[in-house]
Amino acid sequence: MAASGTTSDEILRCARSLLIEGGYNGFSYADIAKVVGIRNASIHHHFPSKSDLVRTLVARYREEAEAGIAALERQLPDPAQQLRAYTGYWEACIADASAPFCLCALLASQIPVLPQEIVVEVRAHFRALSAWLTSVLERGAKQGSLRFAGTSKAEAEAFMASVHGAMLSARAYGDPKIFGVITHPLLERLTARH
Repeated sequence: MAASGTTSDEILRCARSLLIEGGYNGFSYADIAKVVGIRNASIHHHFPSKSDLVRTLVARYREEAEAGIAALERQLPDPAQQLRAYTGYWEACIADASAPFCLCALLASQIPVLPQEIVVEVRAHFRALSAWLTSVLERGAKQGSLRFAGTSKAEAEAFMASVHGAMLSARAYGDPKIFGVITHPLLERLTARH
């Protein structure tokens, strides 16, 4: 049974890498089989269809994101520090290429071609991230560590879009430093004392 879990995990790791590199339609089970060293039939045993595989991958990604956010909440009580840590996480992942792009942001750009069960998972990720960012901004405004015009919900959406856009710009320019060029002023604006 442990070997089955290991094979499943290897398949998911490989699929995640291929998905980040080439998008939903940029890989096949044959690509995974070649990298993992198994037959296509073995992949179908674990994940009957590509949509099952990617839906599972996104669900697992969401769990990882939720665990990461929970850890941030426990370790850093200050909302401004939480925002810095969140962008710092992505800045480091982009710089060392360990996670050069948010899986759900990538898939969101492909929603028109995705199976509905994957779209549901992607949208759930965005809603959860938006809700967390909204709560961080609300707490920061109440404590006086964050300043912004408008509602915390609107600011959360703008923040999320800026972070995802910074990922896209870093990829487009082939320069990981672009992420910080975009996100550092965003953080400075939010934390500036008036």
